[in-house]
Amino acid sequence: MKKLINHPERVVREALEGLAAAHRDLVRVHFDPDYVYRADAPVQGKVAVISGGGSGHEPMHTGFVGQGMLDAACPGQVFTSPTPDQMVEAAKQVHGGAGVLFIVKNYSGDVMNFEMAAELLEAEGIRTASVIIDDDVAVENSLYTQGRRGVGLTVLAEKIVGAAAEEGYDLEQLKALLERVNANGRSMGMALTSCTVPHVGKPTFELAEDEMEIGIGIHGEPGRQRMKLKPADEVITMLFESVVKDLPFQAGDRCLLFVNGMGGTPEIELYIAYRKAKALADEYGLQVVRSLVGSYITSLEMQGVSLTLLRLDDEMIRLWDRPVKTPGLRWGV
Repeated sequence: MKKLINHPERVVREALEGLAAAHRDLVRVHFDPDYVYRADAPVQGKVAVISGGGSGHEPMHTGFVGQGMLDAACPGQVFTSPTPDQMVEAAKQVHGGAGVLFIVKNYSGDVMNFEMAAELLEAEGIRTASVIIDDDVAVENSLYTQGRRGVGLTVLAEKIVGAAAEEGYDLEQLKALLERVNANGRSMGMALTSCTVPHVGKPTFELAEDEMEIGIGIHGEPGRQRMKLKPADEVITMLFESVVKDLPFQAGDRCLLFVNGMGGTPEIELYIAYRKAKALADEYGLQVVRSLVGSYITSLEMQGVSLTLLRLDDEMIRLWDRPVKTPGLRWGV
């Protein structure tokens, strides 16, 4: 294992210390239990939007805390769900009196622990709502889930719903919006290499130099198929056709096209991928009215790409365009 770390057991702690030092204007970090929260929290009268999950997927979720996105994020250890006490304490820190919305990726530990946290908060008189993101079309069940995994759509959901919360939507409105985003987005990813979890010290899986895995999960879960490496255009065609046929998307749909790097993929390759995905969208008659290209939900140093399509309506477009200022994503501020 070759990594720029000091000790495997201190990776998350030291990364959070670095985040706090680098972005003091945007966020604060609380330790024991660990959570990241907005520097101006709590915002009175605003629904607090909270997400979280295992570390190793940065900038999601801790990098998306700030104006226009999350009020708080709870980081677990690498690829390990955060605990209910993290979520409860984070919620109390940022609760502004209007309730708490949890955005939960569909992984068994995340779902269970967020449910427990919601029950504990409700018992203390804090209203909560939760929506599970399950956009991955690759497999119905995996090592970590019952049902489809939550992947790239999570980033888009946090942006759109975070903007709505900033505008003053109430808890019921935000939950309905989040459910609508989840219902209209689909994703699929692939890997050229595995990643190495620091405290494990060896790759999660093995791929030969001439192999790739289609439909991989963000924790290295198996995908649909392992096959010989193909040119980029063929790879993106496989991903795109699986995504577009699943909803299904239809000619004339306005869409956001998100091409995401898995952590070790150079940006030059992401734009090669986007080039083909946009051409395919045109062939299907989709209107790509918004785009996002970059590494926003990663799997440590994994080389690979994921593709997300979100069918947009006027409200989603307006909310997507609102200013955002977080460590991992910012525009219009």
